[in-house]
Amino acid sequence: MPIATVNPATGETVKTFDALSEDAVRDRLALAASAFATYRTTAFAHRAELLRRAADLLEEDQDAVARTITTEMGKPLAAAGAEVAKCVKTLRWYAQHAERLLADERPAPDDVADAGAANAFVRYRPMGPVLAVMPWNFPLWQVVRFAAPALMAGNVGLLKHASNVPQTALYLEELFRRAGFPAGVFQTLLVGSGAIEGILRDPRVVAATLTGSEPAGRSVASIAGDEIKKTVLELGGSDPYVVLPSADVRRAAQVAVSARTQNAGQSCIAAKRFIVHDAVYDEFTDAFVAGMRALRVGDPMDADTDVGPLSSESGRSDLEELVDDALRHGATALCGGGRPADRTAGWFYEPTVLAHISADMRIHQEEAFGPVASLYRVADLDEAVNLANDTSFGLSSNAWTRDEGEQERLIRDLAAGGVFFNGMTASHPALPFGGVKRSGYGRELAGHGIREFCNATTVWYGPPNG
Repeated sequence: MPIATVNPATGETVKTFDALSEDAVRDRLALAASAFATYRTTAFAHRAELLRRAADLLEEDQDAVARTITTEMGKPLAAAGAEVAKCVKTLRWYAQHAERLLADERPAPDDVADAGAANAFVRYRPMGPVLAVMPWNFPLWQVVRFAAPALMAGNVGLLKHASNVPQTALYLEELFRRAGFPAGVFQTLLVGSGAIEGILRDPRVVAATLTGSEPAGRSVASIAGDEIKKTVLELGGSDPYVVLPSADVRRAAQVAVSARTQNAGQSCIAAKRFIVHDAVYDEFTDAFVAGMRALRVGDPMDADTDVGPLSSESGRSDLEELVDDALRHGATALCGGGRPADRTAGWFYEPTVLAHISADMRIHQEEAFGPVASLYRVADLDEAVNLANDTSFGLSSNAWTRDEGEQERLIRDLAAGGVFFNGMTASHPALPFGGVKRSGYGRELAGHGIREFCNATTVWYGPPNG
């Protein structure tokens, strides 16, 4: 895939970029290793000062960065601006909290004595250069949620971004440079996917994090495993959205529209499978379908647009194949089901609701990366839980119920990295984020995320006269 900005609203190639040569990549890896040797010894206060400066600069650049994001991957301009604001917030959050999150952990005095020590504790130390392989769907946020904790921990970052968002990738390197981070602490590597193996096998790279598809995660994990290097993976999702009789059904349907169509449905944590109790199925369906039909599909630079184009022509083709397969096998399109008639250029797709889904349809198991919802009717909570878990993915989940007993049951039994009640899944710097099953492993954000790429070092002092 060429490294290029291609406007998904028009199909126009805006700008192309040359990939780094092998020699240039080696030079950058050497710079990363050299930077880590000194940056790892800097004080938390100094790192926090640099990160706050990055946040201030990003806030000043918000409008321009948002336009770049929209041009490169097609999300509505308002959503791109919100993504930038979230990154600013996260940079400041880690600048404020990182030192506390990585403070020495001290066992109880009795345990220290039982270990035969005069003193003992755990100290979190940085690991070194970490390779981040990042996707296009949240081109700024995905990187910042790695970079903010990694840099505050004393690591250095090497970004291999998706090939269709090169301008966003280069901006990120420039941002950290302008903020005052030393040369080599954060670098963007404009390379194709074929270069990842060589970078990851380089002994100067100590770990990797990837957000992306299951095949990409499997490839990176296998290479890292062969090299015995740590990885964190956030892969696909087919999140359930369970609606039970005690729910505020109208509100559940309203939020469901946003939960399915955020980022034109191109989000791993977007709700994709809507599992609705028979008692409220008709009410929910009527409101949900009406809400999906009311969405405005159009130019993502237009303030009135709700849903922009998909990011690529191949992405739309993949989505069309899933929907067509479902329709051939008996599914019903309650709305949408194809390309908008008034959009002849660009890679647009109508907000779609499919009912009568069965197990022989690909969409029952595969992730639909676009504004297509799968709707299911269930008889009771047991059937809802079983259907929610009938997937190889386990990223997050949503459930609408005001019954505390049902809530406890869902917390216990839903196989997912998160359970969100009476609202839609969202990420926040104070809460860990990640999945189970084929949605990956490890966690980003919060204290869990910053410690993923740290060496938890046991420190033990013997008795003075021992």
